[in-house]
Amino acid sequence: MKKQAELTQEIIKVGKRLYTQGLAVAKSGNISTRIDEQYILITGSQTYLGDLKSENIVKVNLDTLAVEGEINPSSELPLHTLIYKNFPEKVIIHSHAPLINGYFAITNSIKMLTFETKFYLGKIPVVPQDTPTVTNPQEVVEALKTNNIVVLKNHGVIAKADTFSEAMALTESLEEAIRSAAVARLFDKNVLDDLDKALKERLTEGKKAYSMFSKQHVQAIVDLVNKDELISQKGEELDLTVVLAIKLKEDQRAYKFNFEKGKIKRLDYDADAPFVISASEELWREVFLGKVDPFVAVTQGRMQLDGQLGMLSRWYVPFSRLFELFKQVDIQ
Repeated sequence: MKKQAELTQEIIKVGKRLYTQGLAVAKSGNISTRIDEQYILITGSQTYLGDLKSENIVKVNLDTLAVEGEINPSSELPLHTLIYKNFPEKVIIHSHAPLINGYFAITNSIKMLTFETKFYLGKIPVVPQDTPTVTNPQEVVEALKTNNIVVLKNHGVIAKADTFSEAMALTESLEEAIRSAAVARLFDKNVLDDLDKALKERLTEGKKAYSMFSKQHVQAIVDLVNKDELISQKGEELDLTVVLAIKLKEDQRAYKFNFEKGKIKRLDYDADAPFVISASEELWREVFLGKVDPFVAVTQGRMQLDGQLGMLSRWYVPFSRLFELFKQVDIQ
């Protein structure tokens, strides 16, 4: 583990970087990091992130919330501590990025205009806020189960990661995605007229729902894939001939899709494949509900891929469609 003095200097550098990039102004935003399993460091209340000093950073006991020293911690301490108690990540950055705030003040979804946005950010959860400080941190924790970055509507954005570089990359990438969308709007006013819609009703009258990861559930997905025109077309064009398995970590259940030019020619029940995507039951449920993009979850380290992600990328379009079809089969 890094020493407290080293972590303090990292927080100071991150604060300056946020300020320099216009992601934190005046006394907005807060930063924290784990020292160990028992203690965290967090920026103090009413501090300027762009001009932090060592004395502006507070040591807090995660269990007792006891504070060392006379400086009050950020008012968002309850949010930070609850995140650390629910996730293994080591750093949290909460900023009031202006473009992110402005964009999500009027909509709850981002138009995916670049591959980087689709691949590294995915579907961004948006948690409504009606107070200056987060008063229901559990809602944010639930949202962070689907993505490592979450928008707090009319308030800001929060990112968790193992390093400050990773958390900053998520924040900067989202701010840049909003900037790209705004520039595209200048060239074509219709670009943002069809923003991504909220997830549709999961269960419609008369539509069958399956037990998740049952053979009937996965077979229903296979049937959809083999009828899909886009996968068929791209499968031919890109020679989508590959074996891909999906696996449930808890009981090791696995399904192996044997693709030949975009068609699943055979469904096997093992994970003996060059590419295996595995995750917990909780995370797979979020995938099948359309709340998590597996490509994004893999790049963020929340789903495990055995095999080279770069080799799968050549089939990004048909596989993205495959994951879209996942959520069209209702689960119980």
